[in-house]
Amino acid sequence: MPRHFEEAPGLYQDPVPETEGFVFNQTMVRIKDPARSLDFYTRVLGMRLIRKLDFPEMKFTLYFLGYLDDRQAQQVPSDDGHRTTYTFGREAMLELTHNWGTEDDADFAYHNGNEEPRGYGHIGIAVPDVYAACERFEALGVDFVKKPDDGKMKGLAFIRDPDGYWIEILQPDMMEKQRKAGA
Repeated sequence: MPRHFEEAPGLYQDPVPETEGFVFNQTMVRIKDPARSLDFYTRVLGMRLIRKLDFPEMKFTLYFLGYLDDRQAQQVPSDDGHRTTYTFGREAMLELTHNWGTEDDADFAYHNGNEEPRGYGHIGIAVPDVYAACERFEALGVDFVKKPDDGKMKGLAFIRDPDGYWIEILQPDMMEKQRKAGA
């Protein structure tokens, strides 16, 4: 059985047993104002705050968010140490890093990676129905970069979080549905 599911230049084809057990755990973005960002990610996008870690000596706080249904949430340890281990063992966490004081500086802003010079692009959130999700986001006053039917790529959207980071809103089966509809 081939190691990869697609072909592309540069793929390493041999097994790498030393990486067994590795987990893609998190993507980190820096935030200016935790109250605004936590409201956005928990109310607008429905994530749960799983772990908060304060580092007073270095003047920053980390917020780890993820998607858990109620059944999964029951499995999260209540003990801080165990919950930290749980947090760092999960897949696909969003880490928001707040450097204290940035919220008090009206001129402070982070580079979102999509302005020149470009670098970081976006995070992606899969939703059951991209159109319904975007109707809700619009009603909540969320800032759109692209609505689902704008541009050439139909059926996906991009919104901005309070710091201007782009978030792709996609429906997992949309490309397959579009392919079948065009066939």
